[in-house]
Amino acid sequence: MASVTISDIFDTKCDIERVDLRKAAAKRAQRGFKNPEEQAISICEYHDDLQSITGRRPTFSLLISTWESSKNPFFREACAYLPMQEELYLTSNLLQPSNSGQSPIILISKVQLSRNDAGDIQAVEWQKLRPPPNMPMPSSGTEFKDGILFCSQGGPAPGTGGLYYMPWNKPPRPVVTNFAGWDFNSVHDVAQARDGSLWFTDPCHGFDKDFRPQPLLPCQVYRYVPDTGDLRAMADGFGRPHGITFNPDESIIYITDTDAFRGGTEHEPTRAATIYAFDVIKRSGSPFLANKRVFAFAMSRIPMGIVCDDAGNVYAGCAGGVEIWNAGGSILGVIEVPGGAASLSFGRDGELFVCSEQRLWRVKLAGRQASPIL
Repeated sequence: MASVTISDIFDTKCDIERVDLRKAAAKRAQRGFKNPEEQAISICEYHDDLQSITGRRPTFSLLISTWESSKNPFFREACAYLPMQEELYLTSNLLQPSNSGQSPIILISKVQLSRNDAGDIQAVEWQKLRPPPNMPMPSSGTEFKDGILFCSQGGPAPGTGGLYYMPWNKPPRPVVTNFAGWDFNSVHDVAQARDGSLWFTDPCHGFDKDFRPQPLLPCQVYRYVPDTGDLRAMADGFGRPHGITFNPDESIIYITDTDAFRGGTEHEPTRAATIYAFDVIKRSGSPFLANKRVFAFAMSRIPMGIVCDDAGNVYAGCAGGVEIWNAGGSILGVIEVPGGAASLSFGRDGELFVCSEQRLWRVKLAGRQASPIL
């Protein structure tokens, strides 16, 4: 597909509002979520410690937007940054085809970043790509070796879905596509540990959205070791496990559960919209997940993509934007994004990329980096 170049990208200072957390509910009810038609990101500060993350002068820039034209949700998942190539890879939400006889599809976006001498992004080249036939319905992804590791949710046919490695400028190849011969449900997000193992979530989003068959496995979290082929189920008991990330020393893993959202407009407020934390422990020389606990219940519900910075702070894309907690689970503040946030990733020094369905944003913070094992 043809590429589009967007130039004259500029940074704008974020407005910061200090809000007493005890009055936050009334304040939010009065203000509501940021209107999707707005063109600005702002920050709601609940705790003084947020300043160590935002700095004194955080800025934002709008890299790409389809809000004013097609409103197609091209910027939802993956948000995988390749620093050597200065490329960002993203996946769309379900896109309805122009021909009513065709099934919905998910496209991949490749965004080439052009920076000035100060390191700020001044232009991007955006190209939409159809996923290869052997990697249907891609969702999240992460930098891996010299390319990207994509999660493929799979299609209607059996034997589809799993983890796929796509070397830079080369076709993807399967890494793991089933559990003991049973098809995964809808592999959604993946994180790589320092030992090379791949930890990934497997909700049943594809079945919820009618492009995957009846699930054959529980909604679980798995660990796969590419060098040995060892594949283990590590945790169950989720409604819809979604995002996954480690803390900096790899002693804790965070997993989001989006069970309150089943696709479309269906929302069940009594179900989980929760971030769970597990301790990563060793038993008989192997890692296990122990001490499952509620780390946070998202204030604006539906925590999806999740990342951890080098200080142990946790960031999640939610309906109101990017909610930020310290390692103790206390909410520090919210980067309020028009239309909410789905996924996010760190770029260069203090840079956060945020996917918001019809928009791709860059937020410049005070220098926080991704957790070093990501």
